[in-house]
Amino acid sequence: MTTPIDVGIRNVSEIVIRDVSDIDVPAIQEIYAHHVRHGLVNWEETPPDVAEITRRRNAIISDGYPYRVAVSGSRVVGYTYAGKYRPRPAYRHTVENSIYVDEQMTGVGVGQQLLDDLIAICTTMGLRCMVGIIGDSANHASIALHEKAGFKMVGIIPSCGFKAGRWLDQVIMQRPLGPVETTLPNS
Repeated sequence: MTTPIDVGIRNVSEIVIRDVSDIDVPAIQEIYAHHVRHGLVNWEETPPDVAEITRRRNAIISDGYPYRVAVSGSRVVGYTYAGKYRPRPAYRHTVENSIYVDEQMTGVGVGQQLLDDLIAICTTMGLRCMVGIIGDSANHASIALHEKAGFKMVGIIPSCGFKAGRWLDQVIMQRPLGPVETTLPNS
């Protein structure tokens, strides 16, 4: 269960972003479970357990993609990762991002720090495009977060998901990583 955070650590200057480690997985599972149960940012309906979160994390890392956590003191307050956008080889230069922030730390800039860090790492890796798939067009906070990081809305799929007794749109946002249209990729 999430414990209350002191107001004193709601300062983003105290946040450290680093690679994920095994000790972070229970906190990641807790953050994700909250969003599954109480939100529409993802469309899972039953929170996965720590073993499943570990399996998913390991798959991302073994594919060579970044998986990062935001930490305040010793507490994980958010996490982000990039993974394959689609499985076919032509998509190998494009990644999809995921960002989750502890509900007690929303609105203070943790998500922006995580997304900016992820964009920088993926750009350095030579990736060329990042896609954000946002659960529902009413998710103004996530849309604004992505816009601030340079994403453009490229599409909305209306009423393609059903959760919490309502139909949800899927918002697709995209951001170039490097000179996508003007140069060829490295591989």
